[in-house]
Amino acid sequence: MRTALDSKIDALYSQPLETFVSARTVLAKTLSGDEAKRVRALAKPTVVPWAVNQVYWHARALYDAVIATGSRMRKAQVAALEGRTADVRAASEDHRRALAAAVREAVRVAEVGGARPSPDALLRTFEALSLSPALPETPGRLTRPLQPSGFEALGGLKLKAAPVPSAAQTAAAKRASKKEEDARLKAEAAQKKHDAEVKRAEAALERARERMAKAQALLRETRNREP
Repeated sequence: MRTALDSKIDALYSQPLETFVSARTVLAKTLSGDEAKRVRALAKPTVVPWAVNQVYWHARALYDAVIATGSRMRKAQVAALEGRTADVRAASEDHRRALAAAVREAVRVAEVGGARPSPDALLRTFEALSLSPALPETPGRLTRPLQPSGFEALGGLKLKAAPVPSAAQTAAAKRASKKEEDARLKAEAAQKKHDAEVKRAEAALERARERMAKAQALLRETRNREP
């Protein structure tokens, strides 16, 4: 259950990074006992998680899109690995676009505050948040950069084993392969025969042309001799 203190802590993490320590001190002084200890123990974020937090607090639609598309991509990958139908490419493309938009916003917000977080580090942190089955920290209160956990994030899935073909299926496949090979060889033989016939016809035509040329030359020579 959220309390009034939770809202104050959220406000602490949503403000400029350079005011975090002083604001934390001021907030702790307004509290006592365990609540004061809790606030004093709050870690100041580094620039990358702080920029990610600002996207959560001030551009929630972009942050939510990263989380939603990451979840869909993870589910699609799991489905594909388990042998179920899934459009992994479309899910991955949607996730890529959402990540790019969130990183651009995080860089913009940070630059307004005079900070320059690494876009690659921002991308990895957004990826880790969106692909992890469980969030490492309360959303909007991230204090450290994250790394995508990789394939272990898909732990627990059941891989579908490839079916082992039966003896009949193997024999049928061999017969089909033999037929295909026989058909290929027959086609190659027919093509070679056709090519040979074309060459013979071309040679015969050339010989006929030569004979015709000789006959025409002889005829001209004969006519030239006539008185």
